[in-house]
Amino acid sequence: MRDVVRDLALALRERVLPLLGSHAGRAHSEELAAGGDVTFKIDEEAEALIEPWLAERAPGVCFYSEDRGLVGDGDQVLIVDPIDGTRPAMAGLESCCVSIALAPHREGVTMGEVTIGCVLEIPSGAMFLAERGKGLVEGPEVRLSANTRLDRMFWTYGYRGRPARPTSEVIAELIDASSVGGATFDLGSAAFDMTRLVTGQLDCYVEPGPRLVAEVPGMEEEFRRVGGGELLNNSPYDLAASVLILEEAGAVVTDANGRSLSDRRLLGSGGDFQMSVVASANRELHEKVLHEIDAGIERLRAAGRGPRAVG
Repeated sequence: MRDVVRDLALALRERVLPLLGSHAGRAHSEELAAGGDVTFKIDEEAEALIEPWLAERAPGVCFYSEDRGLVGDGDQVLIVDPIDGTRPAMAGLESCCVSIALAPHREGVTMGEVTIGCVLEIPSGAMFLAERGKGLVEGPEVRLSANTRLDRMFWTYGYRGRPARPTSEVIAELIDASSVGGATFDLGSAAFDMTRLVTGQLDCYVEPGPRLVAEVPGMEEEFRRVGGGELLNNSPYDLAASVLILEEAGAVVTDANGRSLSDRRLLGSGGDFQMSVVASANRELHEKVLHEIDAGIERLRAAGRGPRAVG
């Protein structure tokens, strides 16, 4: 199955590569994806490859994708995000990836049961392939950062589909602390963001959205306002492969409350399945980032002036 995962990722890359930076790929489909996000033409091209490819190469293996949900039946399921970072792909930027995870197919299967995770950068062809208990079996040398200082942190977050004012309030002190001695980025792909920890290019990835929705009054309405009626935080298909890759590389990955993601349901999308995430190169930095998120949530709750008035 390792070869199936790798070869499907390579096939999806070949399908998408000619469309990078193409304005034709920006056309909208008439229907939203199963996860509620906009489906672009470039997404449709990638999605169209999966079912016939598996029918020929791995019959009996079903898949779950962002646009189609669960397709087929079998003892094993591939969780496929054909383009994680659709918007960077349409702009011709480097931060777009194929993301594929493999798990047993059963009711209630969880993130902790993922056995193989693969992230393949579409422009460069760089691959990160991990197998549970075996580490990173294919990919670059693991170079986790030893930095533990917030003021020297190189890190990333995402605003797509998230209300900017309350999200900024929660991570404001992290942004300010690292704005001179470190650096902050919004690169548009959770898979690309998270694998930068493996390469040592970044120290941390922060996405607190679902915690805001769960803990702060009025936030679900704000997220739905920005998301066109949908909640557009990270779903399992965004994270499944990258979480396994980072854990096998020795990084620290939890939700924004500091809890493990291993018991979170794997097959699904929408608010009930979405999860916050903090991924850090080391435990000391991780704890400091979680502390700042706690403080940011408290600031947001204490503001008491309505979500659009924060800040």
